[in-house]
Amino acid sequence: MNFARRLLVATAAASALAASGLASAASPAPQPSVVIVHGAFADGSDWAKVIPLLQREGVQVTAVQNPLSSLADDVAAARRAIDAQPGKVVLVGHSWGGTVITEAGAADKVAALVYIAAFAPDVGQNTADQGKGFPTPSGLAHFKADAQGWLSLTPTGMRDHFAQDLPAATTAVMTATQGPIQAKAFEQPVSVAAWKSKPSWYLLASADRMIAPEAQAAMAQRAGAKVTRVGSSHVPQQSQPEAVAKLILDAVRQSR
Repeated sequence: MNFARRLLVATAAASALAASGLASAASPAPQPSVVIVHGAFADGSDWAKVIPLLQREGVQVTAVQNPLSSLADDVAAARRAIDAQPGKVVLVGHSWGGTVITEAGAADKVAALVYIAAFAPDVGQNTADQGKGFPTPSGLAHFKADAQGWLSLTPTGMRDHFAQDLPAATTAVMTATQGPIQAKAFEQPVSVAAWKSKPSWYLLASADRMIAPEAQAAMAQRAGAKVTRVGSSHVPQQSQPEAVAKLILDAVRQSR
């Protein structure tokens, strides 16, 4: 009887352990959240077409509202959003936002980086450095500065160079709602390059008139990023949101 009881107990324990193992194997790892960092001359609403596509797939999304006052201030805003997430984060940046995520992406919670027509500087480099040695984009001639050093885009710059593949009525609203950036921010270097230690994805906009496509290709290659090309203006998140969402979802699914 003692032997039989011992055998019964051992069998029950083994069954429980096996069931527990099966339950663990059947439970997928939690899906990372997405934190999105907008660029200059924009705000969080720049992502209004992409966010619903991510949410439809059950992804938790937070769009950061950058003050655009300095690199440090924008990095701090991104880090607050990262810290507020329950688990892993896929960190996305557009344009100037790429410089921000290059620094903020060093946070432990960040599992992957996604650059959307974005800057991706190396340690000690600033945003302005990234255009050196490449053709000068036509949009750079359409900045205007106020007395305090805040830069904005002219209506012509927004319509014909920033978002030339969007309707004029849309670019008129973008001009009115744009977020000016302090010019000095473009001269402030990053102290870390998160792409050195985090897997990266890059959406290259081949018709970009704000960041030369050649510069985008060079930055993506240096970062070892997985590159997708789209024939869009500087704002594929507005003109081709499905392509942008697809790339972000790829990063999310590979970062579980």
